[in-house]
Amino acid sequence: MRARGANITDIVVLVVAADDGVMEQTIESIRMARQSKVPILVAINKIDSPKADIARTEKMLVEVGIQVENLGGDVQAIPISALKRQNLDQLTEALILQAELLELGGDPTGPVEAAVVESKVHPLRGKVCTVVVQRGTLKKGNILVAGTAMAKVRALKDAVSNPLSEVPPGYPAEIEGWRELPQAGDQVLQVESEKLAREIIKFREDQKQKEKSEIELKAIEEKIQQHERQYKEKLQLKRRLGRFRMKPEGPRKPEIQTDTDGPPSLPVIVKADVDGSLEAILDVLDTYDSSICKLDLVHYGVGPVTENDLEMAEMFQGVIYAFNVDVLTQIKQDAEQMEVPIKQHNVIYKLIDDVKEEINARLPPKEVEEELGEATVLQQFEITQGKKKIPIAGCKCERGFLKRTALFRVIRKGEVIYEGHLTSMRHLKSEVDVIKADTECGLQIEDKNLSFEKGDRIICIEKKVVPQKTDWDPGF
Repeated sequence: MRARGANITDIVVLVVAADDGVMEQTIESIRMARQSKVPILVAINKIDSPKADIARTEKMLVEVGIQVENLGGDVQAIPISALKRQNLDQLTEALILQAELLELGGDPTGPVEAAVVESKVHPLRGKVCTVVVQRGTLKKGNILVAGTAMAKVRALKDAVSNPLSEVPPGYPAEIEGWRELPQAGDQVLQVESEKLAREIIKFREDQKQKEKSEIELKAIEEKIQQHERQYKEKLQLKRRLGRFRMKPEGPRKPEIQTDTDGPPSLPVIVKADVDGSLEAILDVLDTYDSSICKLDLVHYGVGPVTENDLEMAEMFQGVIYAFNVDVLTQIKQDAEQMEVPIKQHNVIYKLIDDVKEEINARLPPKEVEEELGEATVLQQFEITQGKKKIPIAGCKCERGFLKRTALFRVIRKGEVIYEGHLTSMRHLKSEVDVIKADTECGLQIEDKNLSFEKGDRIICIEKKVVPQKTDWDPGF
């Protein structure tokens, strides 16, 4: 969303908190503004905070490449308090000055050109998108095309839903009257008639279908090549071993078999209030790269949760995530009856944390090892059991502790020569359950034929079954 804003604006107002200073998101915004080659004006906010430090903030800005005027640069930095409405007039004057220096202006004549900032489905107004007019004057009745969506402007409203008769260049507006919902970032163009709009949309849809077909054809070709490689590898193996060695037993199976014992999966359906929110969520989900659990995006869209969403979630045994959208009582009741979980969130970070928890719940537990202690063999001595001499490791516990019922690993010159349990652990002449650090002891293992050498390391290990957690790092 920040990147889209940088692409459609003429001046970026970089808001930096005077108490926190330059944060990671500040650096990201600076990078996007530079990529879009848009000039920056800084608003140092929260100057009313007791922790505000304007000088420190300006120094931090210089360190990330924003040369503010107070420190000899050419970037205006205006200290403000949005809460107390302090110095907002200075910020406005700075913007006007910057616009005059850049000789910014928009042609109010000719066909309308605009950029879609956001789009959503309103329960009463239908499909609505917010645009910034870049050229021409937007009016009621205009025929517009954005991507593969068309509109005959039914109503224009400002940010607080007041009706507008027209919108000149440089101003935002909400447009009602869309047949389909445009995507955030789409370019809006005015055309002469609905007939021409339909022709443009058909051409764009044909182009999209052509591109999709080319991608699908490439995927099919890659799959065929993969199957051919598998077949040739198996054929060569048959020839090397002889066909009698490869003869199958029982019913004949396909040459190429699919693996049904794969990792667990989490099917999800995402519904959001506006296209920008949906895009941001999908961008984070696209970073999922873990192999221990599949994340399947079954369906996504803008608008409330529907019966169709419930049916898909039930079919795939998935979870529905509703971001900033209400869920009707009837839908909640149906979901409960169908045992379909609906998770509602209004903060993206919490939604992603919820997804991670759902993934963790689907992962099988894993076995981990915990080293309890380590002993060093000082010497070997023998005891007689019946007619056989049994080797005993005379040891000293160097660290941690030794637990008689735990697992023991004998290591000699870096190699494990034994892993198993003890039959006896003694301190002096007494059988004990635990040996603490800096204590000598005698250890008898189950393998009565293994001899010990001075310097052998004996590691005491306890194996535990613990819940497994996803290794996915979404970046925050």
